[in-house]
Amino acid sequence: MTRQRIDLNGEWDFSRPAAAPRRGDAQAAGSPPRRVRVPGPWQAQFDDLRDYSGVVWYRHTFELTTDHRRTTTGDRRPTLRLRSGQATGDRRAVNPLAVGGRWSVVIMLALLLARCGARQQAAGPTRAPATSAPAPTSGPTPIPTPGPNEFVNPVIDQDFPDPDLLKVGDTYYAFATNSGNKNIQVAKSADLVTWQMLDDALPQRPKWASETFGLIWAPEVTTWDGGKTFTMYFVARDIASNRQCIGAATNDKPDGPFKAAGNKPLICQADLGGSIDPSSFTDEDGSKYVLWKNDGNCCGIETDLFIQKVSPDGLTLEGQPTKLIKNDQAWEGGLIEAPTLWKHGGKYYLFYSANDYAGVKYATGYAVADTITGPYAKPSKKPLLATDYKSGAALGPGGQDVVLDKKGQTWLVFHSWDPTATYRRLMLEQLEWQGDTPVVKGPDRGPQPKP
Repeated sequence: MTRQRIDLNGEWDFSRPAAAPRRGDAQAAGSPPRRVRVPGPWQAQFDDLRDYSGVVWYRHTFELTTDHRRTTTGDRRPTLRLRSGQATGDRRAVNPLAVGGRWSVVIMLALLLARCGARQQAAGPTRAPATSAPAPTSGPTPIPTPGPNEFVNPVIDQDFPDPDLLKVGDTYYAFATNSGNKNIQVAKSADLVTWQMLDDALPQRPKWASETFGLIWAPEVTTWDGGKTFTMYFVARDIASNRQCIGAATNDKPDGPFKAAGNKPLICQADLGGSIDPSSFTDEDGSKYVLWKNDGNCCGIETDLFIQKVSPDGLTLEGQPTKLIKNDQAWEGGLIEAPTLWKHGGKYYLFYSANDYAGVKYATGYAVADTITGPYAKPSKKPLLATDYKSGAALGPGGQDVVLDKKGQTWLVFHSWDPTATYRRLMLEQLEWQGDTPVVKGPDRGPQPKP
C-alpha cells in the first residue's frame, strides 16, 4: 500500500459519480460538478492508492464533512472526509472507497497530483515535499484477445448492480437495480456472455411506493409454476413508513413489464429499518421461500438475514420469519446483505455480501447448514470472493447470484466496480465444488472458457 500526501489549496471540482448513486438516493446520478473552495493549507492523505498492473486509480470517491457538523446518518455513499487535525489546523482526507456520508464527490487524482507538483515547485524548500504517486514502469498489462470459445470480464460493461439471473428455456435473463432512467434493468443472453439490454422491467411503480427515481433496486425474478407466471420481488420506498420495503409484481413473460401485486409491500420490517435484498428458493419438496435482509444499517440497528415460507404463487407470506445469520466476522464490517440460497450435496449454502457496498472491502461470503432454517455455520473467517488488490480483476465484488450453465456447471455472477469507481458492472466467474466447499475459480482479468 502506498500512502500519498498532497496539499489541497485552492478550488476543486467535486461531482457525483455519473452512474453509481447511493442505494436509495433521491437525487439522480450525474449531477453537475460543484465548485468548492478548499481553505488551505489542507492536506490529503490517501491510504489506499494502488497500482493495478500499471493502472493507477485516477478517480476516488470520499466523504465531505467537518468535525463540527456531520451529515445525515445511515447514508452509505462513499465520500470525502475532511477531518480537523490537532492544534496544527491540519485537515486530512482518509481512506478512499471505504467511508460513508451524505455528499458523494469524485476527485480526479491526476489533477490533484499535477497541481500538487506545481505548488511544490513554487513553494520551494520551506515546504515538505509530497510523496510521489506510484509511477507505472510501463503501460497497462495487455489483456489477450479471447478465442472463439473464451470470454473476458466484464460481461456487461455498464452500471448493472445487484444482479439476479433466471434461465427460461435456452435463454438467460439478468435483472439489476435502477440505472439509465429504468427502475429495473433487464438483459437477455443465450450464453451468459453476450447480453442484449431490454426495456424497463418495472416501468410503473406500485401505488404504495414513492415516485422519486432511484429508490427501486435489488430485483429477484422467479417462476413458481413452471413458467406460466413470473414473479418479481423488488425494493422500493414505502410511503407509509418511509422505509425501503419489498414488493411483488407479476407478468406472464420473464422480461416484463411487471405489474405490482397488492396495495402494500409484501415485507416491511419498519421497526428494523425496513426490508431489502429479496431472493427466492424452492426446495426439493416443492416448498417455496423468500429470503431478505432487514435494512438496519440505515439507522443503527443490527442487520440479519431472514427466510420465510410463501404461498404457492409467492404472493403471501406463511408462518413466521426465521433469522439465519448476522455480521459477526471482522471482514463483514457493519452489515451483511444480498442473501442467495443454493442447495448442493444435500446441504444448504447461503451466499451473501458484507461490508460497505461502496468500498473495496465489500466482499462475498457463505454459510452452510443441514436444514433450510439452520443453524448456519460460516466455515471460513475470510470471504469467498474479495477485492483483487494485485490485478484489479474484482473491486468490491458482491450482490451475487448463482446460475447453472447449459452443461450443469455452476457460475457466480456479481457486480464489481470499474477501475474508476464510477459504476458497477456484471462479472461472471466459475463456481467449483471441492467436496462440500465452494471455490470461485478467479477472479481473472484474462480470457476464460465460455460457459
